[in-house]
Order: sequence, then C-alpha cells, then structure tokens
Amino acid sequence: QVRLVESGGGLVQAGGSLRLSCAASGGAVTFYAMAWFRQAPGKEREFVAAINWSGSSTDYVESVEGRFTISKDNAKNLVYLQMNSLKPEDTAVYYCAAQVLGGGSRTDSAYSFWGPGTQVTVSS
Repeated sequence: QVRLVESGGGLVQAGGSLRLSCAASGGAVTFYAMAWFRQAPGKEREFVAAINWSGSSTDYVESVEGRFTISKDNAKNLVYLQMNSLKPEDTAVYYCAAQVLGGGSRTDSAYSFWGPGTQVTVSS
C-alpha cells in the first residue's frame, strides 16, 4: 500500500511560482497513475492534473492548462506539480493521489491512495 506525503505549499504573490512535491513510500510511482486535486474553502474537491502510469500522457483542467506541469521522477519516487503564473483563485489545499496502473482519471473515486494535503495561498 503506497503512502503519499505532499510538500512545497506556502504563501506566494499572484504571478509567482511554487513547486509541489509528492513523496511516495511503500510502492513505486513507476506503476501508478498520479494526480493532483485541490479543494478551496467552501468548495468541492476538483481535479487539477494527472499523469498516466507510464508517464506518456498528461491531462490538466482547463483553468491551469499552460501554467501547471505535472511530472514523475521514478528514480526518486516523487511526483511534482510545477505551478507558474499563480492566481488568487488557485488558493486551495492540494492533494496528491495514486491509482495503480491507471490512465490518469479526472475522477477522484478512481484513486485509492491520497496524501494529507498541502496548503497553497496566493495573495493578490
């Protein structure tokens, strides 16, 4: 059973950048589709980005397309979310999720493993 822990969140001004990391233990990210979801106060959790298990394809919600990049480092067992040109509406708790041999679904119920989340706050 894979355990996930996010890091890299914090407070940043609009237009700035952050890189979130998701460290996996108990399983190799090589065999997992990985995704990032986020939940803002008073809102439902939403899909942000996903990468399929082989790393051959990625998917992004339209609101972050061109600004965020998801990637996997199989050697380090890490998953990243590079976030550029941040906007106040990107403020949320960001969660990492894993799906064994998955295609990178946008549906949160497809993911079996979740991290505790990391807070990202973007000030205007």
